[in-house]
Amino acid sequence: MRFTSIAIDGPSGAGKSTMARRAAAELGFLYVDTGAIYRSVSLYAYRVGVAKEDAPQIVALLPEINIGMEYQNDGVQHMILNGEDVTDAIRENEVSLYTSVVSAIPEVRTFLLELQRNLAATHNVIMDGRDIGTVVLPNATVKIYLTAAPEARANRRWLELREKGSDITEAKVLEDVLQRDYNDTHREIAPLRQAEDAVLVDTTELDLEESYQLLLKTIREGV
Repeated sequence: MRFTSIAIDGPSGAGKSTMARRAAAELGFLYVDTGAIYRSVSLYAYRVGVAKEDAPQIVALLPEINIGMEYQNDGVQHMILNGEDVTDAIRENEVSLYTSVVSAIPEVRTFLLELQRNLAATHNVIMDGRDIGTVVLPNATVKIYLTAAPEARANRRWLELREKGSDITEAKVLEDVLQRDYNDTHREIAPLRQAEDAVLVDTTELDLEESYQLLLKTIREGV
């Protein structure tokens, strides 16, 4: 049986996870948030006190890490790290900064690549991340590069954090977004870039519902 795979790449804060999850539910596909998988590794390193720049020590931690995914009635991909549900914990701002560095470590990418590809080989999937169409699923049925201007992405993220009670400033969020963009696009291994055969979806001027409808339309036209 041949399965359909939708690869969605793009920078931090572009709304990939939110919209990909919704599209997967509407289309009856399995949603795979690869960023959450990398965030789980980063959370573990952060919690045990390993500096994000200490690649050898992070690699040494990999045998201690067991990552699982559960899909519950809420439709959310729950990340299970060594038996603990860390779905919310991996979204902390410090973990985001760790992830942009940790995800560039070749041994970490190899550690997680088989898990991601196996999901696409056994299910119809919508998978989002930084290098899905370029590295993880180079033969994906549909490839999309979802993006928006840094200022728009920072504003969306700031509003989201504010709703959760964070007192972080919008300027700080923008600073973090720009740093994450730089890290993601300049890493030596699988840098963030638009695949040559990916469809560009820019949501800078769109609200969430308009962005989602454009993404869904692009997926349906490509399948």
